[in-house]
Amino acid sequence: MLGLLPPLAERAAAQVPLATPEAPAPSAAIRSQPPALPDSLQPASPSRLNQRLPLLAGGLVVSYSSLMYLLSEGWYTGERSRFHWFNDLPEWKQLDKAGHLWGAFHESRGAVDMLRWAGVPDRRATWYGGFVGFLLQSPIELFDGRDPAYGASATDLAANFLGSAGLIGQQLAWNEVRIMPKLSFHRTPYAGLRPNVLGRSLGEQFLKDYNGQTYWLATDVGAFLPATSRWPRWLQPALGYGAQQMVFNDPDANAALGLRSYRQFYLSLDVDLRRIPTRNKVLKKALYALSIFHLPAPALEWNPRHGFKAHGLYY
Repeated sequence: MLGLLPPLAERAAAQVPLATPEAPAPSAAIRSQPPALPDSLQPASPSRLNQRLPLLAGGLVVSYSSLMYLLSEGWYTGERSRFHWFNDLPEWKQLDKAGHLWGAFHESRGAVDMLRWAGVPDRRATWYGGFVGFLLQSPIELFDGRDPAYGASATDLAANFLGSAGLIGQQLAWNEVRIMPKLSFHRTPYAGLRPNVLGRSLGEQFLKDYNGQTYWLATDVGAFLPATSRWPRWLQPALGYGAQQMVFNDPDANAALGLRSYRQFYLSLDVDLRRIPTRNKVLKKALYALSIFHLPAPALEWNPRHGFKAHGLYY
């Protein structure tokens, strides 16, 4: 399940004076700054720490407890069994593991930013919030472990950990996110062949149809270039991964439908929405939230079935 939570976006040009020997060039200082957070996530003054932190902690406890209850009562409604483990690593060409990593990374990213908003110092915010994604997603394995059709997955737990660890590592190394996992989705004809598993509605297919999901790593190359570079920080190359013709996990059942699953690899470009300059607070929040998705863009695909293929606009 995508992220295992189904029922679970600046730079302004200005004339600046030349730098003195005692201070770095302003352009270098600007280039070293991470993208601006929405006003609602700007760090609190020390005097407001005691006000914001309890609010944040209380909101997290209430919302997560409610989510766990809804999942237990609404999503996992079938027969229960003894807790057991299940090796699902070979399934779905590991697209579900990419979903776990993507979800844990962005849940941890949100937690770190919210702790900074609450006034927690950067390093503490990184460590305290960095593993939130792992902690939020991993208890779902308790539900899966008692589902006769599934089972708890050690590789799901590993993907959750890697997502959170990826966020922590970047914050410790650069104090910002320079390599961003992203997701794009398009509808496919395969969901209609097995709607009970791959989804009937658009929302269900977004969560369940791995044929339509592509996971990306968008890299802020401008952050690694010299300060004199003119590479726009909002423009980022992205590597993508997806797969097709996955209706059943069983190759023989797929073959009975005339299908044979295969992997897809992509090279494309992406836009870092967090770096779009705007003074509109609502728009800032929206761009920050939408930065987890890869925008439609030209892409070059390679897959073992058809070789190279160019897409004028890939979703």
